[in-house]
Parts: sequence; C-alpha cells; structure tokens
Amino acid sequence: MIVSVPGISTRSGRLLPLLLLLCALSAIDGAGRPAAAQDVIHVCHGYGCWFRASLALDAADARRFAAILAAGRRSPAAERAAISDAVRHFERRAFDVIGIRDEPRSRFGASGQPGQMDCIDESTNTRALLLYLAERNLLRHHTVGSVASRGFLIDGRYFHSTAVIRDTGGNEWAVDSWYAPMGGAPDILPLSEWKVQGLSSQGARRQTG
Repeated sequence: MIVSVPGISTRSGRLLPLLLLLCALSAIDGAGRPAAAQDVIHVCHGYGCWFRASLALDAADARRFAAILAAGRRSPAAERAAISDAVRHFERRAFDVIGIRDEPRSRFGASGQPGQMDCIDESTNTRALLLYLAERNLLRHHTVGSVASRGFLIDGRYFHSTAVIRDTGGNEWAVDSWYAPMGGAPDILPLSEWKVQGLSSQGARRQTG
C-alpha cells in the first residue's frame, strides 16, 4: 500500500510515525500549550451587513455561555431570561472586535458607518448566536426559527426584522436587540404581539415571560 501526502510518497509505516507527530505538533501554540478551539461568528454591522467582523469565541466564551444558559434550565421563561443575558454577553464580545459601540435603534444617515447596526444586522447577529447555542445543546426549551419581519411602509409602519425562537409548546418569540444599545437587554415577547407593533410602541414593553 502507498501512503500519499502532497510532495511525499512512501511505503506504509516508514514515515507514518513522523506524520502523526507533525499533526500533533500543529495543535500546539508557540507557548507549548494546546491551541484553544475557536468558533467564529461573523458579526454584521454598517447596516444591511455592509461590513462583517470575525468574532472568535474560544473555550472561555463557551464556558461563559454554558453557565449563563444553565441558569435557565428550570423552565422556558427562565431560559428566555438566560437567552437575554447571553445576547448581552455576545454583544459585549462583539464590541471587542468592532471597537465601536452601536447606538440603540437605527440612526438615519449612519448607513455605511462601521459599528452601527440596523435591524438586518441585529437580527442576523442574534440568530447567529442562537444557532451557536443550539449547536452546543445549550437550549433545552427552545429551537431557533427563521428571521421574521413586519411593516412595509404602505401599511404605515417601518420595515423591521427580528430573530425568533420557538418554545416546546410551539409558541414563537421575538428576540429583538435593535431597541437597546450594544450590550443592553433585548426585547423578548410573543412574536404575534411583536408583529402588530410599530416603530414607537415596542420599546415601552420588554419581557421574557
């Protein structure tokens, strides 16, 4: 049998121990420690995902998210409160790579400005976090839905979008981080209520239950 590696051909067994050693060494960083596994979330900003910043979440982040979601194990309502805390932590970490703190809502004239986010950026980023949590089995009472939208101007409301979760009873909930400043608590409320609200009404009501 022939073992082939780019640029190397040898009979099995001769260089295999050396190749295994090289593979092991590739997982060691310059300080002689195993390299930490990382997961990258591409954080949208600049309105409409005009820019994307790569946020590498490492083992410390994974432990932090696990601890946050552990507090929500007892019920769907408790998990929604934990999801709110997870979004806040995620946005604080996003600030680390963007370096600019997003303002609440969308500021007219800020399109194309690095660091500023509209509802497309916010809903995309929040859903990316929710998928990260779901992939690690940290969500016990909810699954991640598709982004939902409301308002088409012709109905007197501005277009707006949000991330969505679905509880074990089949109820859908909006997880809307657009109304809060970066690192603030997102609005979490029944999607049916979120869909009938307009630009000026939602910020007055925030809930997780």
